[in-house]
Amino acid sequence: MANYAVSGAKLKCSYGDQNGSLKVMDHKVQAGGKPMANITDFKPNVNISAFGNCSSLANPTVAAATAANEGRLQKMPCIPATCTPWMGAKNNVLIGGAAALLNSSKTCCIYGGQISISDCGQ
Repeated sequence: MANYAVSGAKLKCSYGDQNGSLKVMDHKVQAGGKPMANITDFKPNVNISAFGNCSSLANPTVAAATAANEGRLQKMPCIPATCTPWMGAKNNVLIGGAAALLNSSKTCCIYGGQISISDCGQ
């Protein structure tokens, strides 16, 4: 059985040093008393929270801080920059007109971070 992601799910970014969380707008469908997520729930700082500090050198603030630190990696606060819907969703289950998110769904940050669901929230 698929594990559907709901509001409050824990998220992990490959370049972040803390978990983030998923906030879902109410699509009028719930699991375990929490709103279920769909592929459109990817907006930074609306649906996806920050992941602590970022270590991606593709992030201009990290690159600048690292250069100023004589080339030693200098993590900087994460500012989520997701720009594409989630992938790997349950396409035959629609939540608010879009495919339902699963615990195996993924999205990405423009700075190269791979964002995954570490706990679906149920």
